[in-house]
Amino acid sequence: MITRQEIFNIVDLFTSQSTINFYENIFDNLDLSFIPEFIESKRGPKGYSRHALTRAFVVMNCEHFREITLLCDFLNTNLKIAQLCGFDITKPLPSYSVYQRFIHDIDNNLLKEIMKSQVNELIKLDAIDNSIVSVDSTPIKANTKYNNPKCFSKNKFSNEKPPKSDKDCKLGVHTANNEDSKKNYTFYWGYKNLIMCDAKSGLPIYEVTLTGEKADVSSLINFLDKINSWFSLKNSKILADKGFDSKANYNYIKDVLHSEAFIAKNKRNSKTVETISCGNPLCEAGLAMHKDGKQYLKGSIKQKFCCPFRTSKDDSKCPCNHPKYNNGHKNRGCIKYKSISTDYRSTVDDTSDYFKLYYSKRTESERYNSRFKNLNLENTSVRNIYSISNLNTLGHICLLTVAIAAIVNKKEDKICSLSKLKRAS
Repeated sequence: MITRQEIFNIVDLFTSQSTINFYENIFDNLDLSFIPEFIESKRGPKGYSRHALTRAFVVMNCEHFREITLLCDFLNTNLKIAQLCGFDITKPLPSYSVYQRFIHDIDNNLLKEIMKSQVNELIKLDAIDNSIVSVDSTPIKANTKYNNPKCFSKNKFSNEKPPKSDKDCKLGVHTANNEDSKKNYTFYWGYKNLIMCDAKSGLPIYEVTLTGEKADVSSLINFLDKINSWFSLKNSKILADKGFDSKANYNYIKDVLHSEAFIAKNKRNSKTVETISCGNPLCEAGLAMHKDGKQYLKGSIKQKFCCPFRTSKDDSKCPCNHPKYNNGHKNRGCIKYKSISTDYRSTVDDTSDYFKLYYSKRTESERYNSRFKNLNLENTSVRNIYSISNLNTLGHICLLTVAIAAIVNKKEDKICSLSKLKRAS
C-alpha cells in the first residue's frame, strides 16, 4: 500500500501530462547558450542557475502571470515544472528577491542575442523573411497609482509631478485610434515597446523598450539601423502607421535601406484648399486664381497663385470686395501658395490600390501586439526600466519559442497561438 509520504514524493503527480509535454517542447527549442549559467565568484556559493531562472520567466509568460509572487507559488506547487526549468527540487526554490534581482541585473543584450538566435532559426524553417515587415509600438504602463483610473490626485499627468514609485518612467500619450484625426487619446506614465514583425507570419523580429515620452516618428531610423545590422532589410516593404510619418523616415528607407516605405500619411497639419480640375485654387470669391511664378526651395517647390484681376484698375471687379484688392497697391488682390514636394514621400500615393494592398498587411502588427499584451506585460509589476526591458524581451522570446516548437512538432497552424499549442501538447 502506498503511504501518503510516497504519494507526495511523486513530483509530477500534481501537474498534468499535457503541461509537462508543453514545457519539455518549449525548453528543448530554447537555446540559452548565450547566457553564462553561473556568475564566476571566488568566494561564496555560485547561486542559482541563470538558465533555470530564465526558463522560469518563460513559464511566467506562458502562464500569463503578472507578478513574480504568482510564479513562485506556481513552481512550488508544480515541482515537475521547476525541475524542467533546471532547479534542484530537493533544495528550496528561489525566493521572490532572487527572481527580482535576476530580472534587474541580467544584461538585456544577452537576451537580445537569444531572440536573434530564435529569429534566425525561424528563418531556416522558412517561417520568417524580410519581404514584408511591419513596425508598431505598444504602451507599457508603469506600476504607479497615477495610472489607476480611480486615482483622483490633482495634476497626476503633469511632468512637474512624476511618480515616486518608478523614477525611470516618463509621461506618454496613447492614441486610441490612429486612423482618424479626432483627439481620442489618453495619457499614462510608463514606457513603450517598439516592435518589428514579419507581416506574413505575424512573428516578431526585433524589439526595444523606450520611455513613454519618446515619439515614434523620431525613433524609427535608429530602430531600423539596429535591425539592419544583423537582419537585412534591403528590398523590403516596410509598413508603419502615420505615427512614423516623416520625410526623413521615407528617405532613410529609400536611400539607405534601398526598400519601399508604406507609411500612412499624417495629414493633421494640412489644409484642404478648394481647387479646379487643373489644380489652381479658388479665391474667396470662388474664382480660379492664376499662376504667378515659383520659388525653388530645398526638397520642395512653392507655386504662387494670384488674383485674376491683379492688374485691373477697376475697384468693382472683385465680387467679394476683398480688403487686399482695395489696398492701393499696383498688384492688387489675394495671394495663395501651393507646395509641390520633390522628395520620395510626395511620390508615394497612399490612395492607390498598390499602397493599400501592402498596407493592409500591417494588421499583423496589431494582432501580435494583442498576443504580446495577453502575456500580462502591458501593466507591469516591476518598477525600473532594466527589469521592464528584460521582461519585454523575454515575452518576445517566449512567443518565438512557441512558434519554433509548433513547427518542429508539425503543428504549423499553432505558431501564433500559445494557448492552442498548450492544449494540443
